[in-house]
Amino acid sequence: MKVCTDATLFGAMAPVKGGERVLDIGAGTGLLALIAAQLGAAEVTAVELDEAACREAAENFKDSPWGDRLRAVPQAVQDYARTTVDRFDLIISNPPFFENHSKAFSFHRNRARHTDELSFGDLIEAVDGLLADGGILYLLLPLHAVAGFTDQSREVGLCLMRQRDIRGYAHNPPKVAALTFARTAGPPEMDLLTIYRAKGIYSPESEAYLSEFLLRFGGRS
Repeated sequence: MKVCTDATLFGAMAPVKGGERVLDIGAGTGLLALIAAQLGAAEVTAVELDEAACREAAENFKDSPWGDRLRAVPQAVQDYARTTVDRFDLIISNPPFFENHSKAFSFHRNRARHTDELSFGDLIEAVDGLLADGGILYLLLPLHAVAGFTDQSREVGLCLMRQRDIRGYAHNPPKVAALTFARTAGPPEMDLLTIYRAKGIYSPESEAYLSEFLLRFGGRS
């Protein structure tokens, strides 16, 4: 299983509480779902439209120490939301957000990177129906999309509670943000995470998050 450090960091920061039911929307090959299980989620459902990626996620789940708490669902989240009675304490997603960029050549890369199958409106509508009372939505977006997504989320009563901007180095501007939404109004908490303090060297904060997950730190991933 190919692991992206940035995605691992996003997952490692997820506000997972022990015993929670977690949904991963657009799960790909299951990285975020696996992290949620490792962080103590009681049950993790990974919904992924692409059948090949979903099969790989299912294999990764079976090979993990948390296989009994993980399941992969080969379905569009819009359809899943219409047919399931399940509700989730935490919904996590690293959704496609390249809608303003040229299409990728590969069909599978195109599905992973563009919003043709899942618009922000579709995602918000699905989350609204799938989130349990008191539940949280946690997702990664580019900064240019945060304002629009936040406005749309507010229409269904989901308010931005925390925005953590993420940059590669201290001299770089942040390009993405880890966002936490809930049905609770109030001013959002804002902060900034720098991934690296030098080339190939993680910042102390990043290292603290990643140490449980990356082999170079002795993690279990």
